Amino acid sequence: MARPPNPDPQQTAPLAPAPGGRRQRAAPMDKAERRRAILAAALTVFAGHGFAGARLDDVAREAGVAKGTLYLHFADKEALFRGLVEQNIAPVLADADAAIARFPGTTGDLIDLLIAILVERVIGTPAEALVRLMIAEGPRFPELAAYYHREVVSRALGIVRAIAQRGLDRGEITSDIAVRFPQLVISPAVVAVVWNGMFGAFDPLDVRAFLSAHRDLLLRGLGWRDT
Repeated sequence: MARPPNPDPQQTAPLAPAPGGRRQRAAPMDKAERRRAILAAALTVFAGHGFAGARLDDVAREAGVAKGTLYLHFADKEALFRGLVEQNIAPVLADADAAIARFPGTTGDLIDLLIAILVERVIGTPAEALVRLMIAEGPRFPELAAYYHREVVSRALGIVRAIAQRGLDRGEITSDIAVRFPQLVISPAVVAVVWNGMFGAFDPLDVRAFLSAHRDLLLRGLGWRDT
């Protein structure tokens, strides 16, 4: 008698303990859960092997799904990376945009809010892992770098320009240098990611204190007026 085919891991889950010592099969993942599992696996594989060294076979194995199931959600590694950006970075940028639109306080207080968002939702999260991945491997994958620049870097620079212009319009700062060179504002965040990635094990940087100190230097350089 022929043996029945092995079930697809995406259709079934391992047996789970049940009352009385019996085991029952866990409910299969729905489409959204399966997609999240694949993305989490991709991040693990990218972090462990780098983007260049990562294989879709490894991602499928880490996620506990068949390779064919992975292809139903993502066509290639680039699509996985885009999915990770959409899941982990795009919402942070959207919330920062919304904060600018509705924030009632001073521009200095707004910068403090954005520092808090950065520390709580980027540092030590999958978003930070993606930043590190792009720093390390972006030059080898120009199309991926172009996507990241368009969807992440350009939006972040636009947020900084909007904050600086807000300060100018409200008479809180006198210099437009942050409008012209917003990279001056966001570069310390990149430095913090690089520093802790390379030296964090023996000389960790207090990112919140570091960015707050930069905020004070920046506002003085922009001609801050406490209105």
